[in-house]
Amino acid sequence: MSLTTDDVRKVAHLARLGLDDAALEDYARELSSILDVVDHLGQADTTDVAPMSHPLDLAARLRDDVPDATIDREAFQSVAPDTANGVYRVPKVIE
Repeated sequence: MSLTTDDVRKVAHLARLGLDDAALEDYARELSSILDVVDHLGQADTTDVAPMSHPLDLAARLRDDVPDATIDREAFQSVAPDTANGVYRVPKVIE
């Protein structure tokens, strides 16, 4: 895929990047070569390849879902400057 300098200028504008006009040709050439590599990878035969959630063959170490000790809300809120009905109260910051 070949990108033009106008394509690069549009993408740079959308990404809010300031690019030097003198470098647009280089960016267009380099981005076009990257897109060519991605296109080449897309043509690889993957019919016998199983989808993976991670590139490494890892197993998630999960623990049993059992209740754990809970925090003592009253103890934590006893040092708070302002609480009401079990929640922390904070000053209004948006009017």
